[in-house]
Amino acid sequence: MVVAAQSARLILTRLHEVMASRTHAQGKLNQVVEIIGESLDSEVCSIYLLREGVLELYATRGLNQSAVHVTRLGVGEGLTGTIAANIETLNLDEAATHPEFQYRPETGEDKFHSFAGVPIVRRERAIGVLTVQHVEPRKYVEVEIEALQTVAMVLAELIHNAGLVDEEDLDPRGSSMAGQQVLDGLKLVSGLGCGRAVFHQPRVTIEQTVAEDIEVERQRVYLAFDKMREQIDNMTNQAEFGVGGEHEEVLATYKMFAYDEGWSRRINEAIDSGLTAEAAIERVQQRTRQRMREIADPLLADRMHDLEDLSNRLLRIVSGHVGTAASMGLHGDSILIARNLGPAELLEYDKRRLKGVVLEEGSLTAHVVIVARAMGVPVIGRVRGVRGQVREGDQIVVDGDAGKVTLRPGQAVLDAMVTRLAAKREKQAAYAAMRDVEPFTRDGTRIEVMMNAGLRDDVAMLSVTGADGIGLFRTEFQFLVSAALPQRDRQTRLYRDVLETAGDKKVIFRTVDIGGDKSLPYLTSKTSREDENPAMGWRALRLSLERGGLLKVQARALLDAAAGRELNVMFPMVSEVWEFDAAKAVFDGQIAFMKKLKHKLPLSVKYGVMLEVPSLAETLDLLCPRVSFISVGTNDLTQFLFAADRANPALAERYDWLSPAILRFLKRVVNGCVGTGVQLGVCGEMGGRRLEALALIGLGVRRLSITPAAVGPVKELVRKIDTREIAAAMNGWLAQPPASMRAELQAWAEARGIETE
Repeated sequence: MVVAAQSARLILTRLHEVMASRTHAQGKLNQVVEIIGESLDSEVCSIYLLREGVLELYATRGLNQSAVHVTRLGVGEGLTGTIAANIETLNLDEAATHPEFQYRPETGEDKFHSFAGVPIVRRERAIGVLTVQHVEPRKYVEVEIEALQTVAMVLAELIHNAGLVDEEDLDPRGSSMAGQQVLDGLKLVSGLGCGRAVFHQPRVTIEQTVAEDIEVERQRVYLAFDKMREQIDNMTNQAEFGVGGEHEEVLATYKMFAYDEGWSRRINEAIDSGLTAEAAIERVQQRTRQRMREIADPLLADRMHDLEDLSNRLLRIVSGHVGTAASMGLHGDSILIARNLGPAELLEYDKRRLKGVVLEEGSLTAHVVIVARAMGVPVIGRVRGVRGQVREGDQIVVDGDAGKVTLRPGQAVLDAMVTRLAAKREKQAAYAAMRDVEPFTRDGTRIEVMMNAGLRDDVAMLSVTGADGIGLFRTEFQFLVSAALPQRDRQTRLYRDVLETAGDKKVIFRTVDIGGDKSLPYLTSKTSREDENPAMGWRALRLSLERGGLLKVQARALLDAAAGRELNVMFPMVSEVWEFDAAKAVFDGQIAFMKKLKHKLPLSVKYGVMLEVPSLAETLDLLCPRVSFISVGTNDLTQFLFAADRANPALAERYDWLSPAILRFLKRVVNGCVGTGVQLGVCGEMGGRRLEALALIGLGVRRLSITPAAVGPVKELVRKIDTREIAAAMNGWLAQPPASMRAELQAWAEARGIETE
């Protein structure tokens, strides 16, 4: 490969002189084809550039000069068009035998048999094609192809700087990006948003390809490799990954690539040819992408994607672009594009301008989804390859309700979106008018409509929505977005701020629900590392009771924050009554300690539980005398009842909240609380959907805690319901379930003029 580097370096040295000259762009390209042709002893060298959506012959040595600016090929048409469309290299000893071969008589190329061509790529998109031809039938040797590929990188810089191509019309495969494209994904957070594409990890644009000093470039790469490997070592050593399991193999492969000498050697060889560090990394990355397109094995393709990620990381380090788009700020309405995100990373963005998030990965239980839902930002996940199909600044419509992403939407889609947004705003205005209206049903039954929260800013929505209070304050958000365990004083400040902002409205604090699928790098359990199903593993109250200090600190923080007020505490994922007793004993111990120190205490402390584990429903007679309230968490309850992991996209929407199994279970819980004085509510997503809320009220549920956006719609729904009528209908359906409970309930509502969407 030394010969290849020397050959490429010789060409680059001469090209550098051409690029530095004052000659006009056409003259420079005319000189370029002569230099390449002479250096490779090739009878023909031609440059095609993408202009107005077609490949135009822009300069040639060996073909008829009269064909320049006359011969044009569509992307995908002929050998040259195929190279641009697939961003691939062709090397043929007999061009006419290729199925895509097309003869253009005006070029005079009929006497040439051999053909080789490489794409001229900028920002992962073909902006032209560099070709060579020879009379004798022969394949070009690897040294020559390597030299052509290296030269093509430099040409991309020259062509871009000269403004010779219409880069705005390109897509990742070289074809038109002006057209609309619809991608399907997994619905993670509902909602509708439109904005310009912004990459969470901004792409590095290489502005200089030819090195001034090769040794300086080599040292830059060495230092970047050291820093990248340090980052990878830190990542693989993080405690949150645990020991054993499939992830170890994945991380081992990732680390293997980071330390692969072959990869670093290829980058060094590219530097030897005269490229800058950035251009050398990109040069090797282009070869990797070409190999990825040839791999049919999905497992091998995934491993090549790992190498692609590492290349991007190395490129950002060597160029000094290590920050995310959040550090630069959003300019206008934006749709964030990322492979994946953490909750803290999402919170760095201005939610006034962030209109949606599109992830290549992501799951229903991911931390970022919880935060995005609280922020009211629609999210779609599992959109494979989206980062390679969209360009920074492209307009995007995110339909979180349908799980669809529309790239570069046409006017019809934009008009439909505007109409939908207008309809939503009109409804929201109607709901906002109900802010101060108490939610009484037609027969005079008062339904408590509370809201869920987890961020300090969420509490302000109490006054905006007119919710009765906060039925679920997720205290774990503070833990999820912190780099270390939040100290007691920080927790106290947050809880006090929440209570003060809420005023005289009730706030129910749920103790931390972390562990399992919400693992934290700074807080792990030996047992949790063995979880094969984290949602049903060592999490929530189980972890808090194991880590007694964690619950003690939180108890003290809550008691301090609520001094002189009422404190409502709810324990998550209680499976048996003794777990509630143990958790309450921690609070009792802190109360006794504070009394001893003569600290000010809350006026009263009321305790409750989340009913998420079905086993707890079998001991309601034992539990109810101990608690003031029970809140059913329908999200986890559903997956536990059906043994269906919500993070699995194949099961995410398979089981209906309006199935007889769920509704009968909930009815049994309602009946178990009747006459006990215990307030029963629902704080899962189920209560925030109008049709499901109708069913819950029919079952006898009188408290709903839902997302702030759902408060208005549910309050409006409540005022249209006669609880006696819907209760009678529900009792009949539960006794003799119809083929579709959802369809039956929908028809019942429509017959009474009750909107359920």
